[in-house]
Amino acid sequence: MASSFVRNGKKIVAIGRNYAEHIKELNNAAPKEPFFFLKPTSSYIGSGGKLEIPRGVIAHHEVELGLVIGQRARDVKQADAQSVIAGYALAVDMTARNVQDAVKKKGLPWSTAKGFDSFTPIGDFIPKSAVTNPDDLRLWLKINGAFKQNGTTADMIFKIPRLIEHITSIMTLEEGDLVLTGTPSGVGPVNPGDQIECGLTTASGDALAALNFAAVQREGGYSFQA
Repeated sequence: MASSFVRNGKKIVAIGRNYAEHIKELNNAAPKEPFFFLKPTSSYIGSGGKLEIPRGVIAHHEVELGLVIGQRARDVKQADAQSVIAGYALAVDMTARNVQDAVKKKGLPWSTAKGFDSFTPIGDFIPKSAVTNPDDLRLWLKINGAFKQNGTTADMIFKIPRLIEHITSIMTLEEGDLVLTGTPSGVGPVNPGDQIECGLTTASGDALAALNFAAVQREGGYSFQA
């Protein structure tokens, strides 16, 4: 499949509030079951790309493990979840935090806050065979060389099989779709001019993926007015 999922996948399904410390830092309520939102595949940028921050937007980074779906999947049981995963990817779910806060107060959807062009930086496809234990991976993010996020998938509240079971009980996942599994604590702002580096390693420190991108000010387009 290589990285063709970026071109051919139909949707990005992003799990929210799946790490307890991240829930605490945003003063959110812990969910009783997984919940998710959708992002457009037009928000992808590859490693080495430019994250465009719209005017007036406070953009926050959220580094995540992505699951690349390898086949059509509907009503998948937890015991069968691994069979529908083709591989993994390191990704960042960028969030326009001030936009999100404003619409949440009004009870409105989050699509604008999550869906800007370039708001899903994504690394290369990682074959499933390269990952012996997806429940014990370290993912980190640095801005201008300083660690901001440094967590482990062992801290996920809902594990990968439960996520797959839940999503596919609601909507069919298709080949090339991406599931983002949530972010550890440490989220914070990215500003134009920042250089962002991300990594995914095994528990023993073996590198699985790297992702680098630069933040720039977007010219034209949307402008957030508080």
